Amino acid sequence: MQIGIIGLGDMGKLYAVSFVNAGYKVCGADMPLRFSDLKNELEPKGIEVLIDGHEVARKSDFIIYCVEAEKIDEVVATFARSTKYGAIVSGQTSVKHPEIAAFEKHLPHDTQIVTCHSLHGPAFSPEGQTLVVVRHRATDEVYARALEVYQSLKSNIIEMDDYREHDRIVADTQAVTHMGFESMGSAWKNAGFFPWDNPAYAGGIDNVKILTTLRIFSYKSHIYAGLAILNPYAQKQVKYYAQAESELYKLMICENEVEFREKIYAARDFVFHESRQLLLLDDNIMKEFSLSDADHKQKPNSHLSLLSMVYAWYKMGVNPYDNLICQTPPFKLRLGIAEYLFKNKEMLEESIQTALYDKSIRGDDLEFHTAVHEWASIIGYGDINGYKAHFEAAKSFFANRLNDGRDLSAEMIKRLGK
Repeated sequence: MQIGIIGLGDMGKLYAVSFVNAGYKVCGADMPLRFSDLKNELEPKGIEVLIDGHEVARKSDFIIYCVEAEKIDEVVATFARSTKYGAIVSGQTSVKHPEIAAFEKHLPHDTQIVTCHSLHGPAFSPEGQTLVVVRHRATDEVYARALEVYQSLKSNIIEMDDYREHDRIVADTQAVTHMGFESMGSAWKNAGFFPWDNPAYAGGIDNVKILTTLRIFSYKSHIYAGLAILNPYAQKQVKYYAQAESELYKLMICENEVEFREKIYAARDFVFHESRQLLLLDDNIMKEFSLSDADHKQKPNSHLSLLSMVYAWYKMGVNPYDNLICQTPPFKLRLGIAEYLFKNKEMLEESIQTALYDKSIRGDDLEFHTAVHEWASIIGYGDINGYKAHFEAAKSFFANRLNDGRDLSAEMIKRLGK
């Protein structure tokens, strides 16, 4: 079987190499101006680089569009007429609504569609990572052949029959999760300090927050923009998160302890009741991964970001443990540290007391509150360019530590996953 990849960016190249290593013939194309560089880079690895997507589509039995979600319609419209008769077509976008719309609009009606989504970045091999496979339009025979191709990657495959279910789960595991960490990054940027230099962020949970935030900002903004803006379920869930955070923050500044506790305990009992199979992150490992050069004496922290996430899950009636089937490292870590906080009575009590009465952390919580609503507004308006600009502003603030953060977070993910 000839596999063709239209879009040889970071993920496209990763998959081209992976399929070659699995024994398939692979060709691919990107923008014409990248032709010479890609040819020099990839042909020694056994990948045939072609001049454009027309050439790829004409000769390939299995075509994968590896392009940004916001550009999928334009790219499919350009090359769809060259689709080889009987070919299987897939896409690698993180949000399937615009991808499926483009396929149905532009591809020949007899085209078989078995699409996918790799829940990891280009820095990771597909082996052992989660790969969602969505059967949209395929006979049993064709689906079996497509599944065989995907299985060659040695990923952990999750099969779905409905792209809408994929997008609903991913809205939680990726869009809202990323927005939460991006809000922390923007808050620290706006406050003008690095969290690893602040004693309020010296605990194991805070190490996870910091490294995951740096990990997200170390990647390209378009990855996250498409997930948040183009997923119709994401806007609703982001709005719930912002509303949940706002409710809690108002109670904090009014020092309304009775109602604050009622909301926190109701959320705890819904999300973390005894039927859940807990993740049980190791605090000793979390404490090892600090970027700080100093031995800070840890100060209490309200952990408003985690209180808000758990309260938002409760308000939406979402069981985040069900969504672990589409887990990403940031989502698993976020659920893990939220679980650690809410299942530790002493730490949760300290968080509640700090949120309500510790004025020394209130300024940080105000910055986070503001950042959450900045991100929620951008996503609510569907402003992809605004999203990218906001992302790049925070990214530039942390620029000198992004590589450290990505490397350390990869090791932390590996250690915590054992």
